[in-house]
Amino acid sequence: MTRNPLTFVFAGDGAIPNSRLPLLIYKAAVPADPAAIEALFAANRWPPAWRDGVYSFHHFHSNAHEALGIARGSATVLFGGPGGQELTVSAGDVVVIPAGVGHCNQRQTDDLLIVGAYPDNAERPDTYRGRAGEYDAATRNIAAVASPAADPVAGGDGPLRRLWC
Repeated sequence: MTRNPLTFVFAGDGAIPNSRLPLLIYKAAVPADPAAIEALFAANRWPPAWRDGVYSFHHFHSNAHEALGIARGSATVLFGGPGGQELTVSAGDVVVIPAGVGHCNQRQTDDLLIVGAYPDNAERPDTYRGRAGEYDAATRNIAAVASPAADPVAGGDGPLRRLWC
């Protein structure tokens, strides 16, 4: 299991703000087991919030960072908005999405199951869709989002803290 994430940075496009912080993908970083992923996230101050998939429409959260632990199956997700990049994630991967970064499910296996989590210092996540008139308020919200206290995969001073702080 690797602890060094792949990194991707997406520029704003006038609808989806994205972030100066890199999106992180930890490949084969966790057991392909939802309970184990939830326990790891909770231990690292990212309380698990849901089990489901990724919406099939472009969206982002302006007031919270988000971690996706892939417990089963795989999905191809378009990150960064319509002009972003398609990335495939599979069971055992973890994606850490900075506040403001767009994501949209393009396709998935029938058995896809994701554990979603937000840092323990996060507000209840909002959902924006990049509609006209949302950009300025969303950008202000993103700038105010606190840095997580720990990396959801590696804990304390893991790669997220080095790359985001």
